[in-house]
Amino acid sequence: MNITSPRIENGSRRDFLRSAVQAAAGLTLAIYLPGTQAATAAAAAPEFEPNAFVRIGTDGTVTVIAKHVEMGQGAYTGLATLVAEELDAAWSQVRVEGAPADARRYNNLAFGPVQGTGGSTAMANSWEQMRKAGASARAMLVSAAAAQWKVPAGEIRVSEGIVSHGARKAGFGELAPAAALLPVPADVPLKSPENFKLIGKHVPRKDSADKVNGRAQFTQDVHLPGMLTAVVARPPRFGATVRSFDARKARAVKGVVNVVQIPTGVAVLAHDTWSAKKGRDALKIDWDESRAFKLGSEEIFAQYRALAQQPGLVAHNSGDAETVLSRPGRVLRAAYDFPYLAHAAMEPLNCVVRIGEGECELWYGAQFQSIDQPSVAALLGLPPEKVKINMLYAGGSFGRRASKDADYVLEAVQIARASKSRAPIKMVWLREDDMRAGYYRPAFHHALEASLGEDGRPTAWRHRLVGQSILTGTAFSGMVKDGIDAVSVEGASNLPYGIPAMRVELHSPSDIGLPVLWWRSVGSTHTAYSTETFIDELATSSGQDPLTYRLALLGKHPRHAGVLKLAAEKAGWGQPLPAGATGTRRGRGIAVHESFGSFVAEVAEVTVNADGSFSVDRVVCAVDCGMVVNPDVVRAQAEGGVGFALSAALHGAITLKDGAVEQSNFHDYAPIRINEMPKVEVHIVPSAEKPTGIGEPGVPPLAPALANALAAATGKRVRSLPIRTEELKA
Repeated sequence: MNITSPRIENGSRRDFLRSAVQAAAGLTLAIYLPGTQAATAAAAAPEFEPNAFVRIGTDGTVTVIAKHVEMGQGAYTGLATLVAEELDAAWSQVRVEGAPADARRYNNLAFGPVQGTGGSTAMANSWEQMRKAGASARAMLVSAAAAQWKVPAGEIRVSEGIVSHGARKAGFGELAPAAALLPVPADVPLKSPENFKLIGKHVPRKDSADKVNGRAQFTQDVHLPGMLTAVVARPPRFGATVRSFDARKARAVKGVVNVVQIPTGVAVLAHDTWSAKKGRDALKIDWDESRAFKLGSEEIFAQYRALAQQPGLVAHNSGDAETVLSRPGRVLRAAYDFPYLAHAAMEPLNCVVRIGEGECELWYGAQFQSIDQPSVAALLGLPPEKVKINMLYAGGSFGRRASKDADYVLEAVQIARASKSRAPIKMVWLREDDMRAGYYRPAFHHALEASLGEDGRPTAWRHRLVGQSILTGTAFSGMVKDGIDAVSVEGASNLPYGIPAMRVELHSPSDIGLPVLWWRSVGSTHTAYSTETFIDELATSSGQDPLTYRLALLGKHPRHAGVLKLAAEKAGWGQPLPAGATGTRRGRGIAVHESFGSFVAEVAEVTVNADGSFSVDRVVCAVDCGMVVNPDVVRAQAEGGVGFALSAALHGAITLKDGAVEQSNFHDYAPIRINEMPKVEVHIVPSAEKPTGIGEPGVPPLAPALANALAAATGKRVRSLPIRTEELKA
């Protein structure tokens, strides 16, 4: 299939940005655009490609092939840093492009034979792999120079993209043709950390410039010749289907080309998004709701609370918590409700697809190629290798684009197939689709009990969780053991505190018809809240300092203790907060949590007014994510995690009435505004451990630290999210 390279849509916006940048800088950069004579000449030049991750052109450009999608988390910069460090390339000569769908070469080592981005694994699984890719390329360039100059390879130096021996010097591009003829070394030594020049240092992000000057390509920027845009009318309740529809008024809308039925609803195809939307609005659809889900939020939670009164499947059991809890003594209990949450990424779901003879090509911010590619292949009856995926930038995801069943990608392909046209199709979800058509962070109910000894420390702990399983019945069902979905209980079943008897149980109701999916930090989004607010309550009920109490229970977990101590020190824990205005109360709270192999502690400071309204004034965050690849990215992700978590804690809730989602856009599912964002300080624990994740671990501790601060200020415990100001009134 001969597919024309995509051109940029909205050219005037991007032309404006480019012109502005050039005028401001006083410098015009030559850019190879697809189809130009310069681009053709560059493509014809031989390139040095020693492995799947590095390509060096004769012009000296080092292209790093990124197997992880760049969705704002800094993956491109981190992966390029690992390669450039061992290659000794100049940072300015390095560029990044997304890898094709090919799990044999680009699998996520943390996931096995699966290509995908998620679980905060981008740096952790690439740490040695990408460094070895750079080191191998460096060794081959050195060998090529040694052969040409007839000198020992051990005497050759490489720095900033220049290979040298005495007065002799050559750039990577000059040596690339000769290096390409050499065998790839089986094993290469890697640098010791004390010799790092890029890792752990400040380097500019590789995606920032293109996002500022308009060159970055997102799915919305793709425009193929003859392309149509599709918008789908979906049922108002999950499980409903199309009984019949009348498309006469929709077809009469100017710009509308076709209307087709697909499994998820009715798609309107037009020359542009607005015409497609107007056509969708004009449809008359009779929905069959005989199998639709019709419960409301309160009915769901009523079921969950009833289940929590009964024993569940055992996810963790140490000691004999049941016996200890039944003895006379002081026992504290608490129950928590967590709502459904939307991902609400800045870029709603979208995908461009073109079906040809015996093959299919897609353009989108692909996050889970090993789910999407075979799913499309099965739908079309093609071999997986005949489904080509072009990985573009994604405007956020928070887990939504890592669809466990390729839902939105399949929807795009179904539209293209149903249209019976050779025209490429761009399927676009509007914000209302994103809010109302799923998928969501599951709603959960937690019930906790703890008995306290004479010293105020817990002697037994029982934790029951009720919520939908994300993994059951999916390609990831191997992570469900004995009925326990690992992501439902993460952060609860591995609680770090030294409690003699601990039991964790899970109920996973299968009759709730809402589609659910991982949401930034997954199970830890609710387990961190319940465990860290409850442990805080145990401490204060015993008249003990929450920090000291936690540290006493963390004897076998020094990394938890390390971030706790650092956050507390930087926040001035133990020192009184400055008094607020008359009639206000101030409080400070702390929380710690491990997720994705990283450890994060956060201290929140709040001011509460007499009417229950409050401000989050300051958040101090301490992070231990192993060896840091880029400290600026770590800080940015921690800061972003605070803002993301604060949005959910203050405003986030997807609610249902008679099975229909009540929210539709940012007016009723609001992110935090700039005036609600606290001052955030991020402190990184120096570490010699291998890198672990940072995209998600900053989220879980924020809400419990905030709730603990509110409790310190008001004496009132927040048992359900989002936080309601009426519960905090004086």
